[in-house]
Amino acid sequence: MVNPSVKQDSEALLAAKLASLPTKPGCYLFIDKSGDVVYVGKAKSLRSRVRSYFQEGGSDARYFIPILRKIVADLETVVTATEKEAAVLENELVKQHKPRFNVKLRDDKDFLCLKLDLQKEWPMLETVRRPAPDKARYFGPYHSATSARRTLHLVNKHFQLRTCSDAEMASRRRPCLQYQIKRCLAPCVMDVDRDLYKEMVRSVALFLEGRHDELTGELTTRMREASRELEFERAAIYRDQLRAVEAVREAQRVVYVKDVDQDVVGLYREGTLVEVEVILVRQGRVIDTLSFSLRNMELPDDEVLGGFLNEYYGVASTTIPDEVLVPLLPDGAEGVAEWLGDRRGRKVSLLVPQRGPRVDLLKMASENAAHAFREKQRSSDDLEGRLEELRERLRLPTLPRRIECCDISHLGGGDTVGSIVALLDGQPDKKRYRSFHVKSVADGDDYAAMYEVLARRFRRGKAARSAGRRERSADEEAAATGAPGAAQGEAPGDEAPVDEAALSGASDAPAMTETADAAAAPPPAGAEQEAPRSAPSSGAEWELPDLFVVDGGRGQLKVALSAAHDLGLHDLPIVGLAKERETQTGEKLVDRVYLPGQKNGIPLRSTSSALFFLARARDEAHRFANHARKRLGKARRLRSEIEDIPGLGDAVRTALLRELGSLEGVRRATDAQILAVTGVKKRHLAALRKVIPAPDPSSPSDAPESGAPESGAPESGAPESGAPGGEGEALS
Repeated sequence: MVNPSVKQDSEALLAAKLASLPTKPGCYLFIDKSGDVVYVGKAKSLRSRVRSYFQEGGSDARYFIPILRKIVADLETVVTATEKEAAVLENELVKQHKPRFNVKLRDDKDFLCLKLDLQKEWPMLETVRRPAPDKARYFGPYHSATSARRTLHLVNKHFQLRTCSDAEMASRRRPCLQYQIKRCLAPCVMDVDRDLYKEMVRSVALFLEGRHDELTGELTTRMREASRELEFERAAIYRDQLRAVEAVREAQRVVYVKDVDQDVVGLYREGTLVEVEVILVRQGRVIDTLSFSLRNMELPDDEVLGGFLNEYYGVASTTIPDEVLVPLLPDGAEGVAEWLGDRRGRKVSLLVPQRGPRVDLLKMASENAAHAFREKQRSSDDLEGRLEELRERLRLPTLPRRIECCDISHLGGGDTVGSIVALLDGQPDKKRYRSFHVKSVADGDDYAAMYEVLARRFRRGKAARSAGRRERSADEEAAATGAPGAAQGEAPGDEAPVDEAALSGASDAPAMTETADAAAAPPPAGAEQEAPRSAPSSGAEWELPDLFVVDGGRGQLKVALSAAHDLGLHDLPIVGLAKERETQTGEKLVDRVYLPGQKNGIPLRSTSSALFFLARARDEAHRFANHARKRLGKARRLRSEIEDIPGLGDAVRTALLRELGSLEGVRRATDAQILAVTGVKKRHLAALRKVIPAPDPSSPSDAPESGAPESGAPESGAPESGAPGGEGEALS
């Protein structure tokens, strides 16, 4: 129980700080009882802005003021000289503290950007996840990877920039296929006119900026000049580029007659659910629309908008236009406009239009935001109905929000891997994807491989379930007995910290299955380890799903049930999904779902909602298993014998192969020659001699000649090859 005197002291301290707030611009931070920053804001006047949160009543609908009064125990302020400095500081503080009440968009690493590095001798256009401060030009971010790659394909098709990497370009001796089909000028080997290539680069930049009118004029001029000079092939290139630009312009709606670039921000709200729509207008034409859904927004509208502008334009690759039209101005709007201008390098206007065409643009953005909100709500309602249909069709005890599916992939009995993919509300949940290197099956026995994979997966799920029950029991017992920590110094509703070590130990327990008994010895080098490589090995990551699907019919279903029942998991819903096939009599059987204890499968129509979810899980498991198997096979083919020697690190192996030429050179080398290799110590020599004995002194021992490294040996700086896809690998 919280000490009343401590509570009164904190309230008195907060009241004293509110009374002494300055009237200057700056940033303020609200801090909860545990010392965490819950909100960061900026203000033109810190006194008037911060005090307004703690005043009864008010003219605006401040959804989160009642919550603030319960949560906030302290506040800090930072005074700045100007509103612009406050806007910049707010951006940095939000990134540093990640407050719970501030607007959070998806991390920019989730979006693709197009990079055009003008510092290179022959610039190229490429996709990147994170823009770097390297003076290159970035375009985007593209909120759809398909849209980004479609744009890249269009540019590569018509503007003939190189597509090979710097390393490929340096080593190329003859033009590639792109040159043959006239999609590259081949600066790697051909004598390319630098001025012509610079023209192509400038055209690409204009195209990606959406300045199509300016680009069309330049291309028309170049085409006519090339025709006058009788360079008809070059004129044909410009003609094709013009056609590509015109095709893009035809799909764009003219909404403004002035040559001004604008971003129009519309906002629609229902309670704590907010939809923000951004319409990108370039030279009077709508080139794209972006929609953002914000959940649990307790902030008033002006602060939601200010936080959104901070997040959206804080990404280095976001193009900042001449004007940003908004439905209302955030606090410190002048500072925000100056901050945008500094980022852009030119003046930026932040406007609330009152009349004329700008009002129509803002109205269109607001209508689009409302429409997007309703569509997403309708999609969510439709999802509930489809999941309910699946539950009824398969007679499941609960709504199958989390679905997992298993598939096995191998090549002629070798490189056997298993995959488990997860769907959450019908969408891939890639942080829960797992790939398993099957250790005990090498003859193409799909049933044994599936049993091993499922036993390992279910064992971890059972451990996670047990750990969760122990934690809940401990919490209930502590609450009932009034143990210290449950009431001392904790705010009501705070959760006790989870014992990560216990969870990790439970989930990392080795899987002892019937098919894996023979594999009790340590796995060979390169075998996948039990600990996930990229996802945390915590109980939450290994929770059992609402429905588990195996790719196959009655046989695969029986194996899955055996793996679950052997571990005591009798309540886990498991079904088998058999693909559509044709019988020997020519009868076509549609996809069927097999349930435990039922001989005949349930046929599913191709338009069935139940089949949609199950087929998506099955197809994704098949794709992921094939991906992991190909990577495993590639790693095995490129693996060198020296990589299996314990005691030799990656740097030492690389140095040996580089300086002695090949694995054969290592075998022929004497102890003195090996010790002369950079970084090799006596302990490395001792480890090496346990596997590769010293050469016979009686036989001629020629010094190894330096040459190309053995095929499959790692190059300098390359990571050690190994089995791909430890459990927990998420696809990008």
